[in-house]
Amino acid sequence: MQKIIGVTELQRRFRSVFDEVVRKRTPFVLTRGSRPEAVLISYQDYLRFQELQESEVLARFDQVWDHLADVNDGYSDEEIAADIKAARRE
Repeated sequence: MQKIIGVTELQRRFRSVFDEVVRKRTPFVLTRGSRPEAVLISYQDYLRFQELQESEVLARFDQVWDHLADVNDGYSDEEIAADIKAARRE
């Protein structure tokens, strides 16, 4: 379960908050005033988040690639190559 902490309180309790993030993998939402501005998460969670982002990007590329294959299905490789060649000259 995430916790919310203001930056001033975080400065006072940094060591204990850091330990809780690392040991218990508790995410902390950091606020300035009453607005959330950042999140402190464990490095393991950060790596997992990065992997998810990368896999989402790759999935999107696969969708685009499949769409292009569908769109170009009616054209021969020679026609596509000629279109690419003509576009590079422009």
